[in-house]
Amino acid sequence: MISWASIKLFLKAQVSAFSGGITDYGLMILLTEWLHIHFTISILISGTLGGIVNFCINRFWAFKSNGGYHSSTSGQLVRFFTVVLGSISLKSGGTYLLHSTINLDYKIGRLLIDSIVSYGFNYPLMKYWVFKTNEARDFEYEEEEYFEPISREQSI
Repeated sequence: MISWASIKLFLKAQVSAFSGGITDYGLMILLTEWLHIHFTISILISGTLGGIVNFCINRFWAFKSNGGYHSSTSGQLVRFFTVVLGSISLKSGGTYLLHSTINLDYKIGRLLIDSIVSYGFNYPLMKYWVFKTNEARDFEYEEEEYFEPISREQSI
């Protein structure tokens, strides 16, 4: 069963993603429509700036941990921007693919691709890899769960 804490975390992450996404999408339109930069390049630029907004909101609000994180802030930044580069590549490539194969307007294609990338790629990696907390043991086991400690008397 899904807990309220999991739902709350998911919703906070979506607010953060939406904030970064608005920055990203608005800047993409500005760069493409007003400055006439090709949309694939606009997505690269806007995705980077939207990523910075998203990281800050995720780190200090959505995935905030009182118990500490599994990795340092610099480690999180490296992981975050690895995810962002993957996300930007998927968004740019997917948008281009939809535009070139079925002539779908890049603005609509981008929204479709964004929803797929956001839920299927970004959120799981943010939760389980980038902002993994010390108390999160989702993919780990603790040794004492499987082995009882041996006392001095038992080992002799």
